Amino acid sequence: MASTGESVTTPGLIKGLGLLDATTLVMGSMIGSGIFIVTADIARQVNSPGLLMMTWVITAVLTTIAALSYGELAAAMPQAGGQYVYLREAFGPLSGFLYGWTLFLVIQTGTVAAVAVAFAKFAGVFFPWISTQNSLLSFGRFGINTQQLVAISMLVLLTWVNTRGIRTGAAVQNTFTIAKVAALLGLIGFGVFARNPEAVQTNFGDFWGNAGWGFDTVRLVGVGMVGALFSSDAWNNVTFTGAEVRNPRRNVPLALVLGVGLVSLLYLACNLVYLSVLPLDAIKNAPEDRVATAAASVMFGPVAVQIMAAAIMVSTFGCLNGMILAGARVYYAMALDKLFFSPVAKLHPRRRTPVVSLTVQCVWACLLTLSGTYSDLLDYVIFAVLLFYILTIAGIFVLRRTRPDMERPYKAFGYPVLPAAYIAIAGLIEVVLLLYKPNYTWPGLIIVLLGVPVYLVLWRLRSKPAGV
Repeated sequence: MASTGESVTTPGLIKGLGLLDATTLVMGSMIGSGIFIVTADIARQVNSPGLLMMTWVITAVLTTIAALSYGELAAAMPQAGGQYVYLREAFGPLSGFLYGWTLFLVIQTGTVAAVAVAFAKFAGVFFPWISTQNSLLSFGRFGINTQQLVAISMLVLLTWVNTRGIRTGAAVQNTFTIAKVAALLGLIGFGVFARNPEAVQTNFGDFWGNAGWGFDTVRLVGVGMVGALFSSDAWNNVTFTGAEVRNPRRNVPLALVLGVGLVSLLYLACNLVYLSVLPLDAIKNAPEDRVATAAASVMFGPVAVQIMAAAIMVSTFGCLNGMILAGARVYYAMALDKLFFSPVAKLHPRRRTPVVSLTVQCVWACLLTLSGTYSDLLDYVIFAVLLFYILTIAGIFVLRRTRPDMERPYKAFGYPVLPAAYIAIAGLIEVVLLLYKPNYTWPGLIIVLLGVPVYLVLWRLRSKPAGV
């Protein structure tokens, strides 16, 4: 196991990311299509304007605490791989491998596939030939339609862009993150002046309507947070690129706090706009859950469909680029530890990008896109995603005890109270999901555990003496 206290850089990678680049990577990876859609499902779960906002507030608080806590780990271990490295150093190589295994199998690549399809879906608003109904090839249950073709084309294009060098990928990320933030600010700004008196009276006149204060409320909010947490996920992607950030001990923790804080504020403001423009019933029953489109229809009229489709295309394109850029660094770090295919550890001789890792990630994401099962897989890892966040933050406590002399340029804000609070609240949400969404949580746990025999085989091969 590498000694993180001494080895804080990854040889060969170029430090091409500044604070702005790192911050836009956080924001761009977080903002996808979720904020435009998931509020409808949350509203159906909680059936109360107050509980709807509470769900988003708790999500914002939890995500911010997590970012503040991760800052300590990111500053102490600014290496390629990020969360994989933190888990490896705190709990041993098995935990790091299980995270990387789940990340590659479903979390990162499945999300990339889903976001690519979301891009293609909304592109269909402008180009009707992009549709699941427009089949190109069909072999029994297997087939390729134009929507899948466009999604795969985006994956290949952005993978190629990121092979051109870290600065090229960062430039694309900066451009599209600024564009999507501007789109959200536009939605919020117009919402301030386009309030619907009926919606304001219905939602804010009885803000806590239908809200109870027993365990049932905990259950409703816990289940409702699934969508909010996924909409706020991927903020940790910047830690995967720690070896490529200039002055990472300062810039990575700062980027985490700035990026998460700004996106959380945008999400809260967006949901206030939804409640100011649409009655709760209209939010719950938004066509295809497109709450943002329904709100925009009130503000802009029939042209809203095109406006929101364009905004979501910009948002998903930037999100896709950020996740492709960051995810490949984890598999690269695992390959350096001989826990992934060894060619994945190779860098382009001139551009110093993990080309093989990017390519492998692209191929698997394309297969998930074609499989049509990626959305199911994403549902299955809801539990696992939160589990790894809990374990990583618990790693702060472990490393404070086992590695007291480790250099820590930044220490977790509010330690030990805030990290412990995160573990407790997130743990409660896990219990709620186990009890009330077993169809999704148990398969997710199984996916994680299937990595154990794979790890044992890989570790045995790694440890096997040459010539034996």
